[in-house]
Amino acid sequence: MRTEDVLAAIATGLWRWDNAAGTVTLDAEAARLLELPDSRLCPESEVRARFHPVDWNEINGVISLAIAEGTLAEGRLRVVDDEGRVLRTVRVRSKPVLHNGSYLLDGTLQEVAEPTEGTAARTPITGDWRRSREAFLLDAGRALAEARSTAEVLRVAASLSMPGFSPDGLAVFGAAGDRLTITGQHGHQSADGDPFSNMRLDTDHPAAEVVRTGRAVYLPSPEEYNRRYPTSWPLAQRLGRQSWAYLPLTVAGRTMGAWLAAFRHPVAFTPDERSVLTTVARMLAQALTRAGTAESERELSLGLQRSMMPVIGPAIPGMEVAGRYVPTGGGLQVGGDWYDMIPLPSGRMALVIGDVQGHDVRAAGLMGQLRIALRAYASEGHRPDAVLSRASRFLHGITDGHGKADHSLPRFATCLYLEVDPASGGVEIARAGHPEPAVRMADGTVLVRPTEGGLPLGIDPDSDYPTTRLTLEPGETMMICTDGLLETGGHDLDTGWERLRRVLENPSGQSLEELADALVQAVHGPSSHYTTGPLADRREDDVALVLLSRVPDPTGALREPPRRTAMTVAQAEPEKIAVARRQVRGLLHDWADPEQVDAAVLMVSETVTNVLVHTDGNALLVAEVTCGDGARRLRVEVSDASDDLPHKRRPGELASSGRGLVLMEMLSDAWGVDPRGEGKSIWFELRESGTAGAGGAAAGPRATGETEATERAAEAETDLTDLLERFGEG
Repeated sequence: MRTEDVLAAIATGLWRWDNAAGTVTLDAEAARLLELPDSRLCPESEVRARFHPVDWNEINGVISLAIAEGTLAEGRLRVVDDEGRVLRTVRVRSKPVLHNGSYLLDGTLQEVAEPTEGTAARTPITGDWRRSREAFLLDAGRALAEARSTAEVLRVAASLSMPGFSPDGLAVFGAAGDRLTITGQHGHQSADGDPFSNMRLDTDHPAAEVVRTGRAVYLPSPEEYNRRYPTSWPLAQRLGRQSWAYLPLTVAGRTMGAWLAAFRHPVAFTPDERSVLTTVARMLAQALTRAGTAESERELSLGLQRSMMPVIGPAIPGMEVAGRYVPTGGGLQVGGDWYDMIPLPSGRMALVIGDVQGHDVRAAGLMGQLRIALRAYASEGHRPDAVLSRASRFLHGITDGHGKADHSLPRFATCLYLEVDPASGGVEIARAGHPEPAVRMADGTVLVRPTEGGLPLGIDPDSDYPTTRLTLEPGETMMICTDGLLETGGHDLDTGWERLRRVLENPSGQSLEELADALVQAVHGPSSHYTTGPLADRREDDVALVLLSRVPDPTGALREPPRRTAMTVAQAEPEKIAVARRQVRGLLHDWADPEQVDAAVLMVSETVTNVLVHTDGNALLVAEVTCGDGARRLRVEVSDASDDLPHKRRPGELASSGRGLVLMEMLSDAWGVDPRGEGKSIWFELRESGTAGAGGAAAGPRATGETEATERAAEAETDLTDLLERFGEG
């Protein structure tokens, strides 16, 4: 009997599908099953028209899977008529042979009964099973794409519920060199001393074979497992599974490991089931690769942070220091902000804070180089202005486009350098385009200290950086920070300072460390760890913060320490008269009599303007509020280098000058002019009054003719308006 007659008797036909030629050869039985007239060579399009379009698309994936695994291509296809009605279902089995990028299929077609409802879950992909599978793969892909770590990927993989044949044991094997180890598992705990938890790639084990060959291994029964892998079968037998699937984890053509799915019930591993497992393995491999890359970046980030993170120390006698660094969210979690504390040869300490332009790896690298350079220049004993001048020249030299590895634009950096004398509390400040420091006095008053400055580092190699000197009194705290602490959340420098001022003015018994935390939380919200978590995603800029506090006098001799501010108004910067006025007003923020505050501001404007108009030098303003005998006193001194002493005059009504000393005589409690070795100092004092009016109930000449004096002062202030406008007062 001929083979064709035997196959026809069992309703089985033969076909040959030549993908390269685009033809299909059918025998008589195959032509009958496909409702084609005769056994002949048919165009692929004619055969394709006899299959349901969904099934035809599916068979391509089955063939690709069979080629990859070196197995049979098997599936069910619905045969339809010219109107699209389903006539029958045929089972297709063939062995694909790959040749020059195309494949040749030799196989059979056999009519089969439609699957019943009770077996639909175990049958090839048709109807509801297909829809369930597609929904499962969408959910699995979404869940694996959102996993951020290897542990999370393994948890997601363990929770996957495959339609109809969910595994109850999972394991992931990772390949490194010539070794294969179990990197994660769920429901597949190995026995103690399991030699296959860390094995060589030449071991007789299905996972090792998968990694060696890059092809999946399906073991549908214990007998099949024992027959193919007798060495590892005794350990697998203990877990009581019935079927096993080992699939390669392949990314970009490289097999990085193997995935085990073990089942307590028998699984035939039909092409449809193998397709699901293969798709999950591919998604799992990609998710593990992404997670591994992210973990490597996090480890690199932590390493950079550990090597570049600012450190406060050693302790400064009589002072406390606290610092915070919060990198921006995303990426390597390393930016261009930094702070540093440098012991100086003189026994003093230097505090540095800065911000390199950008938030990328190059910014972090430049920050590290600049930080080392600043430390070197400071350790050589240079003064603050010289340290910044040298640092600017250094940064310009490495970012001006000569010899750079990339061709990006030159970078610059802002910086604030402080040299601190712990014994006296003296602070010398040089500033390069950085936000000015703020000082919280012992009574809670907060002032932004005007500080001379120059261009950011790296812009002009010949920039000068003038030095500003001030004294940090016992109980006072200085805050220096980068602009990230000020401008985050849509704030500018002014509104950012006001936001932080409220935190500084209400310490509520906090330690310096607690105050540093409160300042960061005022910007970013509470967080126990500032460099990770959802908070990181909302950060707009890096933040660096340093607090320097002088320890209060333990004897408590002063019930209310003095408040003091000082600044220089240069001939070329008359607009700073407005800053001087704000400084004095801030110093008197809680003064009882607002008219006295206005009077003090007016006299400061007059005395400083007098220096700029009548001398060729700069004006040095020093204002101090002290408490004695239960009353507070304001003393303001304005010094200049001219030896010409002012004289009190009686100007006419139309005169535009000459009223300065008259104003001071009327509005102050005391005033005077003190000659000095070089130049002179004009000063005035005000004693705080608890009643309204400029001077209140104070005894002396101011108590008589008070209304007249006030009116004359108002007239004088009006006459001064034109003069002050020339110097930016408005």
